[in-house]
Amino acid sequence: MEKINFKHSLIFFNFCIMVSPLYLILNFEPVIFCLFLILILGISHGALDNIKGMKLFKLYGYKKITSFYFAYILISLSIIIFWLIFPNTVLLLFLIVAAYHFGKEDTIFSFRKKFFVSECLFFFKGSTVIMAPLFLNREETNEIFRLLNFNVFEAEFFSNEFLIAMLCLSFFSSLYISKKEKTDTKGVMIMDFFSLIILNIFLSPILAFTLYFCFLHSIRHSISLIFELDKSFKLGLKKFIRKAIPLTIATGVIFLFAIYFLNNFYMLDEAIYKVIFIGLASLTFPHILLEYLLEKNEKKT
Repeated sequence: MEKINFKHSLIFFNFCIMVSPLYLILNFEPVIFCLFLILILGISHGALDNIKGMKLFKLYGYKKITSFYFAYILISLSIIIFWLIFPNTVLLLFLIVAAYHFGKEDTIFSFRKKFFVSECLFFFKGSTVIMAPLFLNREETNEIFRLLNFNVFEAEFFSNEFLIAMLCLSFFSSLYISKKEKTDTKGVMIMDFFSLIILNIFLSPILAFTLYFCFLHSIRHSISLIFELDKSFKLGLKKFIRKAIPLTIATGVIFLFAIYFLNNFYMLDEAIYKVIFIGLASLTFPHILLEYLLEKNEKKT
C-alpha cells in the first residue's frame, strides 16, 4: 500500500509539471470539463457511503437501509437550505471542514496525537487546497467566491502575509506529521504539497482544484476502498466499480438536473460553479460525519 501511494504521488507530481505548460498553450477555462471530471472521478470516492452507512446503522441497531438514505439526504438538503440563507457562514464552515478532511484523508498513514493537536495539524496540512489559489490567483478565486455570495476572503485580514504564513504552516505540518515515517512516506507528503503549488501557479483555480480533487484526493481514497473490498487490487477494483456506479450515476443526474434548473436564472458557467461547490458541500458534511462515526465505533470494538 505504501509503495502504491508513493507511486501515485510521484505520477501526480509529474502530471502537474507536464499539464501546466499545456494549459498555458491552450489558454481556455474548461468549466464544463471540470464538472464532468468531478462527476465521474471526484464523486465516486464517496459512492460506497451506502455500504458504510449500512455497517454503521447495524451497529446502532437499525436494519433498514432506507433509514440511512433518509438521514444522508436530510443532512445534504439541510446544508443546501442553510447555504441559501447564510452563505458566508456555511461556506466558511465548509472550507474549514474541507481543509481538515483533505489533510486527514490525504495522510497515507495513521497519525494520532492529543485530539486538538492532531486535528489542528490535519487542518493546516489540508489548508493548502484553499490558501494556494487565494495567494497565487486571488482575483480569480475571489470571483468564484462572489458567484457563491461569499466575500469573507476579501477582508484585509486575509493579506498576502497571512496566506504565506498559512502555506508555511501547511508545509511544516506535513513535515511534522511524517517526521517518524519512512523516507518514501515523507516524499509523498512533500510531493503532494508542491503538486498543489504547481497547479495553482499555472492553472486557473477551478482547474487546479479539479485536478487535485479527482486525481489525488479521490483516487487515493478510492485505492484504500479497493483494498478494503479485496486484498487483490484487480478484484477489488472490479468490485469497487460495480458498487460505485449506482450512486455515482444517481448523483451525476441530480447535479445535471440542478444545472439545467439554475441555467434558467444564471449564466451556464455560474450555474455550474454553484452546483459544483454547493453540491460538494452538501455531500461532504454527511460523508465526513459518516467517516467520523464509523471510526469512533471501530475504536470501541
